[in-house]
Amino acid sequence: MSFNRDSLVALSLILASGSLMLASLEIREPDYGVLSPAAWPRLILIILGGLSVVYLLQSIRMPKKNKDDVPRKSIGEFILYWRNVIAVFSIFALYLIALPYLGMLIGNILFSFILLTVLGGWRGILMHLLVALGASGGMWLLFTFALEVFLPRGSLTGL
Repeated sequence: MSFNRDSLVALSLILASGSLMLASLEIREPDYGVLSPAAWPRLILIILGGLSVVYLLQSIRMPKKNKDDVPRKSIGEFILYWRNVIAVFSIFALYLIALPYLGMLIGNILFSFILLTVLGGWRGILMHLLVALGASGGMWLLFTFALEVFLPRGSLTGL
């Protein structure tokens, strides 16, 4: 058994889950409705905490690496290796910036399409468009009409 960086991250996640679970006890209970407003956050926190415990156990069982085994990389190699992660976070940041202007429906369709195209390549562009339209449109229909949730409308589009 060894204690490494992954173990520290797992412990941090467990502590964060626990503190957020304690904070969820402060969520106000309204007089109406069947389901508590704290139900979904607590469910997600329980899942996150459970997965963090699994992460901790796996990280402790992992064999210890030698510092000499890790090759040194240049900045260019680092960016090339992590290009998909960098692209996802960059596209998500642009999505968050554009969301107030485009609204939930158009913003989600564009986000899904661009993300699928950047990660999946240009070859399946029609499939990316269909998946983006189907998934985003379906979720929008579900939340708007079935669940009657008010989703953010864009100041440019009104959708």
